[in-house]
Amino acid sequence: MELEALQAIYNAVIDHGATLLAISPSRPEFVRQLIKKNNLSIPVLCDQNNLTAKDFGLVFTVPDDLREVYLSFGIDLERHNGDPSWTLPMPARYLIGKDGLILDAEVSVDYTTRPEPEELLLKLQKLHQ
Repeated sequence: MELEALQAIYNAVIDHGATLLAISPSRPEFVRQLIKKNNLSIPVLCDQNNLTAKDFGLVFTVPDDLREVYLSFGIDLERHNGDPSWTLPMPARYLIGKDGLILDAEVSVDYTTRPEPEELLLKLQKLHQ
């Protein structure tokens, strides 16, 4: 799971003087369960209705055939996200400077592709050189 991999580098990110957080479209009660289940110290913010993801142009609608697959695995996005739209954000990672400017962005249109956490550490190291 991606959050577990990010948790593994969390202290190293902090050591670089950076902050790491995750944003999820899940309802707060499901985010709390996720944090507890995975023993996360990474802050996870709730982006209900994907409003932030929409602002960044990251939202896609889950196709009908994939909805059926999700439902067959007991994944009901409408219930989980509290939103009937069946939308999800594309996987994205942003490195934002203290001045609020985006220094680096990785976005994948393939929701199964996620950037490797170690790549984030390499980018942070380059910033401090």
